[in-house]
Amino acid sequence: MDAEKAAALPGSVGVIGGGRMGAGIAQVFAARGAEVWVVESDDTAVAAARERIAAGVAKAADRGKLSEEPSAVLDRVAVVAELGRLPSEVGLVVEAVPERAESKVDVLTRVEAVVSERTVLASNTSSLSIAELGAALRDPGRFLGLHFFNPVPASSLVEVVTAPATRESVVGTARAWVRALGKTDVVVHDSPGFATSRLGVLLGLEAIRMLEEGVADAEAIDNAMELGYRHPMGPLRSTDLVGLDVRLAIAEYLHSTLGERFAPPQLLRDKVAAGELGRKSGRGFHDWS
Repeated sequence: MDAEKAAALPGSVGVIGGGRMGAGIAQVFAARGAEVWVVESDDTAVAAARERIAAGVAKAADRGKLSEEPSAVLDRVAVVAELGRLPSEVGLVVEAVPERAESKVDVLTRVEAVVSERTVLASNTSSLSIAELGAALRDPGRFLGLHFFNPVPASSLVEVVTAPATRESVVGTARAWVRALGKTDVVVHDSPGFATSRLGVLLGLEAIRMLEEGVADAEAIDNAMELGYRHPMGPLRSTDLVGLDVRLAIAEYLHSTLGERFAPPQLLRDKVAAGELGRKSGRGFHDWS
């Protein structure tokens, strides 16, 4: 492990939510030497989060991406079902619960009541207003967005989203942490969808409309962008990876804030209603079974 990078990270990190994103965030911090506490809702979710993190660490080891044994990384991760077990002096807490503003505000306000005044608070939201989420906090100056990308261990980008109230010192510290993880930070001012979701969702929605209109099939649309524009993944495959339900929720929020160009196509609504959510369900715009 790179001692300089490890020293730049907080000694302990809290992650609220152990789903795919939360597990990935926990993994990358633990792999770089931080003690990580993952908070889940109940014992069943705790067990699932532990399995998810262990699988991610094992995959990283198989690919030669770990500098130590998987067991050493996992020894730095604790998964618990009670927010009160989060250490008060934790350096950073990242909220990674589902993309609903009320759920995120509830989590963030409860975290703020548990941790030290020195703890930096962050949301992994991909679209919701950081200013609006932070307005519920006693100290919104220590709050910002840290938008990690899926899959977290393999993605090189973290979007650092700042609200008007976010202190510059907090932004600087967060950027240093991102770089210590071996990732690249992009600073974006608070705006619906930030930079990445706003552009990515717009492209994805147009690809869905093209499929809906019979312009081409899903494979052809994705191949056109991958081969013609050198996108690493086509917009429909990307939607499958993110989750059609997640993309629909983001599109609905952007539609309400930015207007008709973000109106979700009926095909997207129909697939979500049918349970075709992408890779996590085995089928979306492509077959993942």
